[in-house]
Amino acid sequence: MRAALPGSLREVRRPLRAALLLAGIALLGANLRASITAVGPLLGEIRESTGISGGLAGLLTALPIVAFAALSPLAPGLARRFGLERVLFGSLLLLAGGILLRSAPPVATLFLGTAVLGVAIAVGNVLLPGMVKRDFPNHAGLVTGVYITAMNVSAALATGLSVPLAYQAALGWRGALGCWAMLAVVAACVWLPLLRRSRRPGAGAQALRFFGLWRSPLAWQVTLFMGLQSVVFYVCITWLPDILRGYGLDAAQAGWMVSLMQFVSIPAALFVPILAGRLRSQRGLAAAAAALSGTGTLGLLLAGSTGAALWITLLGLGQGSCISLALTLFALRAPDARHAAELSGMAQAVGYALAALGPPLFGLLYDATRGWTIPLAVLLAVTVCLLFLGLGAGRNAYVTSAGAAPRSER
Repeated sequence: MRAALPGSLREVRRPLRAALLLAGIALLGANLRASITAVGPLLGEIRESTGISGGLAGLLTALPIVAFAALSPLAPGLARRFGLERVLFGSLLLLAGGILLRSAPPVATLFLGTAVLGVAIAVGNVLLPGMVKRDFPNHAGLVTGVYITAMNVSAALATGLSVPLAYQAALGWRGALGCWAMLAVVAACVWLPLLRRSRRPGAGAQALRFFGLWRSPLAWQVTLFMGLQSVVFYVCITWLPDILRGYGLDAAQAGWMVSLMQFVSIPAALFVPILAGRLRSQRGLAAAAAALSGTGTLGLLLAGSTGAALWITLLGLGQGSCISLALTLFALRAPDARHAAELSGMAQAVGYALAALGPPLFGLLYDATRGWTIPLAVLLAVTVCLLFLGLGAGRNAYVTSAGAAPRSER
């Protein structure tokens, strides 16, 4: 009886650990965007309070993206040394600290805290897909959809609640941004029991070759698809509230419009990974996603606030489809786990470096033209490029160090 007890306990603990791990993954996903999307509706108030320019205000969204690019190649090494669970737990504590630092009075801490929280989120961006593949190999698409959905729900809530928290709750913009540290602390508490079973790769584990795919055209198509969809997303969450306010909406209405964009992206973020995994080619999905986003941008450009809810809905559906498809392509375009990790590192490092140019560039375009027509036209051009890149990234092939290899039929 005693000999059988440990095995029985293990059988009980396995589903309990899986449930706890799934909850931890969902909560970590919920922390990957909320502290960033909360900024957009309050940018006007932040600029008035601190006196910073439009270009500097764009850095409040761009700095985390720069951190995503810089940390993406380094995060797998940290996980190999300390274990996935320990590094992700530490990233949540760092995130809470960065959010609180950003809300401190000096203007310098506004940017320093933003950079710190970007470093913390970058670790989760890179390592969370690997954990899903490691612990849920037969349900990777479903679990990916779960944490992307949690990410989008929290991002939508953060966008919609920013102005009410600042004014109705009388927290001011600093308090409205700082309260999201609580979400990181809650997630860290869930991750704490998981540290007892944190695993590290064995001594013979094969090291990642970050530059191994740089001569692969398919890898570059996936990377640029990731980058340009991120440009559209971060430009929208940063400047869409100001764009809508320029069209006559008040601050609260503009914030909830951007929140609507996030909410309507949730069904796409949940179901697109599942659908993509069942198709041999994802070209049609990529084309539809880019077309939805482009149509929404075109509607704002031509119609302004007239029919704004429709254009915002199309933008949200397109963006939810694009981000979930981009993350799913890391696995679908790779022949094995090692290539998937290499592709993820390349796409997130280079893609987010490209995306970091978006918010400050659009802020500078607005400062130069004193209007949103040219910035929106540029955003439309970006979605056209996204369409053509998606047609390449969605083809039925695998990335290799020498290029693209035909994919075996399933």
